[in-house]
Amino acid sequence: MRLLAQLRSRRGSPSLVLRLSLLLALTFAASGMSLQAQSWCSTPPRVWWASVERVPVRDAWFRVHRVGPGVLAIYEPGNYQEVISYLITGTRRALLFDTGMGMSRIADVVRELTPLPVTVVNSHTHHDHVGGNAEFGRVLAMNTAFTRRSAKGATHATVADEVAVGAVCTSALPAAFDTAQYHIRPFRTTGVVRDGSTIDLGGRVLEVLHVPGHTPDAIALVDRAAGALFTGDTFYAGPIYLFSPGTDLAAYGRSVDRLAALVPSLKVLHPAHNTGRVDPTVLLKVRDTFQAARAGRLPFVERANGVVKFEGEGFSFLMRRGIQ
Repeated sequence: MRLLAQLRSRRGSPSLVLRLSLLLALTFAASGMSLQAQSWCSTPPRVWWASVERVPVRDAWFRVHRVGPGVLAIYEPGNYQEVISYLITGTRRALLFDTGMGMSRIADVVRELTPLPVTVVNSHTHHDHVGGNAEFGRVLAMNTAFTRRSAKGATHATVADEVAVGAVCTSALPAAFDTAQYHIRPFRTTGVVRDGSTIDLGGRVLEVLHVPGHTPDAIALVDRAAGALFTGDTFYAGPIYLFSPGTDLAAYGRSVDRLAALVPSLKVLHPAHNTGRVDPTVLLKVRDTFQAARAGRLPFVERANGVVKFEGEGFSFLMRRGIQ
């Protein structure tokens, strides 16, 4: 049975997926079946990852894959969010785009992978992308109220769903990890990025694009020379969450339009969940599907708590009913 595996489709406010996971857990228990035997924890990561080179690291919580020249995807398949952070290297320094769940020390993995000085930049500051920020001395961020609130961290009560039954593979966690104490540590930003900021890594320049909508502080990074776009949560191959606090659908539409306009110059997308490399032409479908959904031209499926789902090709949108 792959029902729990099918729920591994990600992102920041997990309650919707968790309710389904817990319901399945109760069903398995009632029928005398082993949750562990039936869960996605006992299955391999997504098949896609077998198509890209794996880079060995000591920490079993992380799987690292080379997804482009000087680009390593640091993947966390043991949590249903399947978050991906990216280590992007130049000749003089490296940039870590997001720091994941904070369930194991991503800084130790980064030190294994590069001797270069590392700067952290976040695609946005939902907790599943800033969990390891406190491990680094240089963190650049947008200057928004949303970012400043996120920098205060998150209590266990706020993020407990991330370590609930059905949400995390406890067997993959570090031995010292205590699910009852899991929280997001506060972090300090040491500098500001804004739309149009450039970060020179030596032989590689990354440009910051402010793409609000999913959150007010959402950004993408573009390496124009390589034709690579790091999309954060503005796009990934899965249900894109557009119902959380801070979501602005009008802003999201403008941001998707902006990214879709880049498609002729792009060779690859690197999203923040599920798979580490996607054909950039999907952004045209994302733009058109989102416009059709907001205009009422697309059918939807009712989900829990007033959320509706609009299907695209290899992605979908989850939005509040009546506000699209």
